[in-house]
Amino acid sequence: MLRWIINKRLDAEEDKLGESMDYLRYVNGKSPAAMLRFAAIVPFANSRKTLPADAWYAAQIVALQHADCGPCLQIGVSLARKDGVDVSIIEHILSGNWSALPPQLTTICQFTKDAVADKFASDELRQQIIDQYGEKGLIELAFAIAAAAIPPTVKRVLGFSRSCSAVEIRT
Repeated sequence: MLRWIINKRLDAEEDKLGESMDYLRYVNGKSPAAMLRFAAIVPFANSRKTLPADAWYAAQIVALQHADCGPCLQIGVSLARKDGVDVSIIEHILSGNWSALPPQLTTICQFTKDAVADKFASDELRQQIIDQYGEKGLIELAFAIAAAAIPPTVKRVLGFSRSCSAVEIRT
């Protein structure tokens, strides 16, 4: 019964996100308990309260570009659109044309790129983020960056990664 309920929720997520949740169906089929543990990361992964949507999704998209080049990145872009992030901002982030972004988003993108590339994140950039969004904003940024890596990593380990695909900016 639990498997069936979870699969119905996964159906709803697929409809909402427009991407397959086959890897989570696999987890659910093997262990509903493991699926529930995975689902427990959702509050962590969606813990935005301080950062504005454009800053949160800038970090998510840059981190997803590092971790994935397919469905997970598409989901991040689609969620950004659904949350009202301007198409031009998303386009500039995806293309790496960060100089066309407002300065605070350029800072977020560069800081995120450094963090996911295992560089020591710049103290100067970190301070700019704190000055703009406060310490709570920096914590949310850390969560946004870390959470972006979880689904692509799980998919790769389980063998559900697909080849790279073009990302569409859907409304």
